[in-house]
Amino acid sequence: MTYCVGLMLNDGIVLLSDTRTNAGLDNISTYRKMFLYEEPGERVIAIMTAGSLSVTQTTMARLREAIEDPESDDSQSIMKAPTMLKVAEIIGNMLARVREDIDEKISAMQGVTASMIVAGQRRGGAMRMFLIYPEGNFIEATEDTPFLQIGEHKYGKPILDRVVKRHTSLADAQKAVLLSMDSTLRSNLSVGMPLDLCVIEKDACRVSFTRRIEAGDEQFRAMSEAWSKALRDGFSQINI
Repeated sequence: MTYCVGLMLNDGIVLLSDTRTNAGLDNISTYRKMFLYEEPGERVIAIMTAGSLSVTQTTMARLREAIEDPESDDSQSIMKAPTMLKVAEIIGNMLARVREDIDEKISAMQGVTASMIVAGQRRGGAMRMFLIYPEGNFIEATEDTPFLQIGEHKYGKPILDRVVKRHTSLADAQKAVLLSMDSTLRSNLSVGMPLDLCVIEKDACRVSFTRRIEAGDEQFRAMSEAWSKALRDGFSQINI
């Protein structure tokens, strides 16, 4: 399992993913689930993955192959696609094909599944963010729903529902996704560190900031403890 969250705000995009993959309590591994592609000043694309590792890794490998193929066109390579909508279509189609291929190979087992969050901007276009389902179809973040989640999302959703709006600053947005992740880490062992944080400022068409947060990170620990104390204090002050 995993947890990935993306925020689409007036000032830019904030993304956070964990890195834990497990196939049982005695088989826990770390794999990057955030992938960044950029042509600075022209386009930036971020992809976060959740679900079957065989599906997500194969999908990312085929997308990368298309990027590196000099003969690929704007219907195959996400780095040549004319719009973010076309990027989402390319990734969705690829994800669906890979899932079907792997499903056929392991038909005797339970079907595999995976989902992705795709976000970014092309020069001259608007910032956009999509949640792509295993079947290849997708939904888009909107003014009313400025964040998308994949994986083990239920523990981290309440704080996002309460504090995240389109006008939320990028600084507050980073705090919100980190606290959302902290709630998930405390409640589900299948989500784990290190964490990958990314910020893409509006119209920059490049990755503005990235950070790998390792287990034992002092800044993250202090934030987690401060949040726990604030919750305890708030709880004690409520009368019924």
